[in-house]
Amino acid sequence: MKVLVIGRGGREHAIVRQFSRSSAVEQVYAAPGNDGMKLDAELVAIDEMDFNALADFAEETNISFTFVGPEQPLAEGIVDFFNERGLRIFGPSKAAAQIEGSKAFAKELMKKYNIPTAAYETFTEAEAAIAYIRKIGAPIVVKADGLAAGKGVVVAMSQGEAIAAVNDMLEGAKFGSSSSRVVIEEFLAGEEFSFMSFVQDGKIYPMPISQDHKRAYDGDRGPNTGGMGSYSPVPQIPETVVDETFERIVKPTVDAMKQEGTPFNGILYAGIILTEEGPKVIEFNARFGDPETQVVLPRMTTDFAEFIAAVLDGGTYSLEWDERAILGVVVASEGYPNSVKKGYLLPDLSKMQGVEITHAGTKKDGNGFIGNGGRVLLVSARGTTVQEAQENVYKKLAQLSWNHFFYRSDIGWRAK
Repeated sequence: MKVLVIGRGGREHAIVRQFSRSSAVEQVYAAPGNDGMKLDAELVAIDEMDFNALADFAEETNISFTFVGPEQPLAEGIVDFFNERGLRIFGPSKAAAQIEGSKAFAKELMKKYNIPTAAYETFTEAEAAIAYIRKIGAPIVVKADGLAAGKGVVVAMSQGEAIAAVNDMLEGAKFGSSSSRVVIEEFLAGEEFSFMSFVQDGKIYPMPISQDHKRAYDGDRGPNTGGMGSYSPVPQIPETVVDETFERIVKPTVDAMKQEGTPFNGILYAGIILTEEGPKVIEFNARFGDPETQVVLPRMTTDFAEFIAAVLDGGTYSLEWDERAILGVVVASEGYPNSVKKGYLLPDLSKMQGVEITHAGTKKDGNGFIGNGGRVLLVSARGTTVQEAQENVYKKLAQLSWNHFFYRSDIGWRAK
């Protein structure tokens, strides 16, 4: 098989690497990819949003199937575009990708089909939103309705913080058209986890759960980010809760999407919080999480490419997973998630043996790499327990000097 992976981040590097390990795969291409992926794929200089050029490449190169990493091309309809060209592609249609592309769409779907989630209201006018915040009080959650690269959520611990977030989004157009509408939700307390599933033609293949750390700094402090690290499994979440999440959330959501005439294929990501009333949905994504992919996908012992090819052909497949834990720590440029300076040299990564390095925002510079983005790379290791995997990662990270970069020193601290 020849496989094309669309995207350029850490998530896509993890996807590319998993395909490259398949005995059924002759060549993996990444469009546009990043320099760190070159060991695992051939890079193709085509932007993720250039659907015509991507489809032409898939056609001319006899690509067996295309796998889409990021949310933007999905939200813009790349799957529909490829399907119209008769090309095999794994992912949701534009209509189905609304489950991530519009928070309001997702909340309305959950309300209609009694899928447990936080109480909410939707606003397009700042005045009405602020009146609602004053009525409900804090803590409260303010979300940009559309895509905002994982940064469109403010968990406000005070009314002032919530009002500022509303003004930023609705009046200041902080996320452009993505924040022309906001969803304001009740604050939910509890343990969070990510539940991702492969979905095709109504068949659901759940993956092991993971937990990521969204805040920039140790102790879950600082601004929200795209994710500073992740680990899988999540020992403090009982298996009974995972089963309940599948039965009360994942399966009903797939059924609801079908009922609505927007059947979901691809990766359904459910961000879940375990409240006193049971698991509830924080958010849905229409693709793999980042950095969750980097710790979940490498646990798959089934041939990834054979599995995707089989489900695209309408077959069924059984998935198997490594029992061992994987924990990954994101290394980010100073200043992330706000403005960052690019171009600083990373330490010699070849000195870290026994870990896996997944590249996100890096660029080749001579024999080494320089930082070329906010989240630069992720370093992960395995262990019989989460704690052992954690020790293995941090021991290796401590061997190098990370000038102009930073990472959290407590990823996995919630694991019991």
